[in-house]
Amino acid sequence: MSQRVRGVIARAKGAPVETTTIVVPDPGPGEAVVAIKACGVCHTDLHYREGGINDDFPFLLGHEAAGVVESVGDGVTDVAPGDFVVLNWRAVCGNCRACLRGKPWYCFATHNATQKMTLSDGTVLSPALGIGAFVEKTLVASGQCTKVDPSARAAAVGLLGCGVMAGIGAALNTGGVTRGDSVAVIGCGGVGDGAIAGAALAGASTIIAVDTDDQKLEWARGFGATHTVNARNSDVVGKIQELTGGFGADVVIEAVGRPETYKQGFYARDLAGTLVLVGVPTPEMTIELPLLDVFGRGGALKSSWYGDCLPTRDFPMLVSLYRQGRLDLDAFVSEEIALDQVEEAFAKMHTGGVLRSVVLF
Repeated sequence: MSQRVRGVIARAKGAPVETTTIVVPDPGPGEAVVAIKACGVCHTDLHYREGGINDDFPFLLGHEAAGVVESVGDGVTDVAPGDFVVLNWRAVCGNCRACLRGKPWYCFATHNATQKMTLSDGTVLSPALGIGAFVEKTLVASGQCTKVDPSARAAAVGLLGCGVMAGIGAALNTGGVTRGDSVAVIGCGGVGDGAIAGAALAGASTIIAVDTDDQKLEWARGFGATHTVNARNSDVVGKIQELTGGFGADVVIEAVGRPETYKQGFYARDLAGTLVLVGVPTPEMTIELPLLDVFGRGGALKSSWYGDCLPTRDFPMLVSLYRQGRLDLDAFVSEEIALDQVEEAFAKMHTGGVLRSVVLF
């Protein structure tokens, strides 16, 4: 039998979100129902509300979550009722050409639950990133559930479900940061600070945080930045070069997703350095670079998809580091809020006063 629970939806483009009744079906084959314990308020959810992703309204928002598996459908063997899990939005298929090449983090056929959650009147909901976790219980594909240490704080480890993992993975997986490297991170929100934390874990010797907000730069130091640059009053490229012996950084991670900051990252690299784009641009954005510079500077220009993570590999490992005190996921949580405060959390994103608001259930 289906269940009726409370959840937050975006009914129309630009309209304030609303808390309403959501109908969650019993899990079918390959599916699981998860009782959500905590869900971060990610900027991607705001993009959905503003129509920046697509126009498949109404959306069931929320995707950066941790919870407990309540029930599973036929054929599910990877998780069981009672398991504490972090949700992910890239459940790998195991059969596409990327998976068969041994690179499942590039899976080209990721999947979600087949059944749909609805409103009370039967209106079909579009779950954000195939999850929809601003809700007491949600329906997902079982592959979107990654079992982790149940003693971990849900509000903290749930953030691995999106932004923090994207940043850490951009440094460790995509950028290949290693001991002794110099790293610059442009944009110090949740993703950028994740990249800084990842670079610190990898043993980078110089970690330069770049932002226009002094508060965010101060937070970045807490995650491991050795230097900060305020882009409002500094030549970003020149300052990064100055801090790296005049050469530029070995790895630059662009966590903003704008042509201007991408260009800064391109020229702030050392020769043969790596530029990683993890900030998400909008469809109309374009960039123009002299082809001779692309050739002459060498190195690699990469895009990072979800930190090129493999949840079954990366989530338990990062939760273990968190439990050991080596990765401060708690520091990403600026405030814990109730379900009906999501709209207020969106407003706070524009002021820069929070790193992550987290809904607790």
